Amino acid sequence: MSPVKIDKMGDWRRTHYSADIGPELDGQEVLVFGWVQEIRDLGGLRFLILQDKTGQLQITIHRHKVASEVVEKAESLQKQYSIGVKGTVKKMGKAPRGAEIVPNEMRIFSVSQQPLPLDITGRTKAEIDVRLDARVLDLRREENQAIFKVQHAALEAARAFLSKRGYIEVFTPRIIVSATEGGSALFPVAYFTREAFLAQSPQLYKEQLILDFEQVFEIGPFFRAEESHTRRHLSEFISVDIEQAFANAEDVMKVLEELIHNVCKAVAANCERELELLGHEIVVPEVPFKRLTYSKVLEELEAEKVHVPWGEDIPTAAYRVLGKLHPYYYFITDWPTKAKAFYIKPKDDNPELSEGFDLMWHWIELSSGGARIHSKELLMKRLSEQGLSTESFKTHLQAFDYGMPPHAGWGLGLARLLMVLTGVKNIREVVLFPRDQFRLTP
Repeated sequence: MSPVKIDKMGDWRRTHYSADIGPELDGQEVLVFGWVQEIRDLGGLRFLILQDKTGQLQITIHRHKVASEVVEKAESLQKQYSIGVKGTVKKMGKAPRGAEIVPNEMRIFSVSQQPLPLDITGRTKAEIDVRLDARVLDLRREENQAIFKVQHAALEAARAFLSKRGYIEVFTPRIIVSATEGGSALFPVAYFTREAFLAQSPQLYKEQLILDFEQVFEIGPFFRAEESHTRRHLSEFISVDIEQAFANAEDVMKVLEELIHNVCKAVAANCERELELLGHEIVVPEVPFKRLTYSKVLEELEAEKVHVPWGEDIPTAAYRVLGKLHPYYYFITDWPTKAKAFYIKPKDDNPELSEGFDLMWHWIELSSGGARIHSKELLMKRLSEQGLSTESFKTHLQAFDYGMPPHAGWGLGLARLLMVLTGVKNIREVVLFPRDQFRLTP
């Protein structure tokens, strides 16, 4: 077989996307671009399914009714070739969009190596690692693209909601000198002649910035040397964070539940086709969400014969039981102070309890937040209690000499929220190029 001739794009420019092609364009000449998704040969008739960013359309080649050059090109095509087609729209009830294109001219812009490492139609199932190894091919499937169109809609809604509420978007450093929250889950970085670390969260910087802007939010990547290899843990993740001056935990919990409500509403309204592709329906939650104290949760678990010692973190197995009791969004409040980060404020009337909270969906933690300590002396005491060096947090502590107000905030894991919005069970499928303990490529 002779090599496939590669064409130049020349003066060709797209006139329509696949989503624009319908029976109302019958008889009109159009020019479309895309990739060959599927080929069906019925002797004198060849059907091509062309895919672009908006979906799929059918190209129909009648061997004896189109130019021989078009037939020749069509016969050389393989899946995933990128091509352009100039042709006439024809009504066709059996075609994907009620119309097909009969080509007058075709150009091949690039070829693909055969066989492909996975089936881009998705009919032949592949293991998650095989799919991730060939991620850009895996993303050819409309169902997978739908996930990230939902993500786009969710982020658009979140930004609009927070901006309308008076928050200003900020960007904080990713290369830092000390741990944000203490602990060892840090990635070290060779920073010229010194050691630095990748940021675990924007926490310390967003606290400082409320001195200037009062209400800030940030959406960006953060890093944790997470050794838990589960369906909901990653080493690099996108976090949606807010911080607000002159606010307490309840104030920012209200912001969080309203944001979730608005995001769900926007996705349900704007992503009907994507949700249909994913076979998932979004139920827009009513606000306010239920609030359960940490102690109440432990009582409920005890009644289910699951014992968690007071003061300890709640293990995954216990959360799964809790999720069956509360199959919706809910907050867990009044956590033990010793179970929360050093910057979470202890309650004035009972310092053993904190003003920290988690937002849950069924058994999955989506967000963590709370009121922050705004007293420098108390913050230094908490650092000492957690075995952290005040010298390592010197520049952060400085900000508390400049009139640090009462404040509160939270961080929301975007990928975990996307799992809820799409019904996808593995967090690696809702991240374009996931990073975990074992995966550093592609």
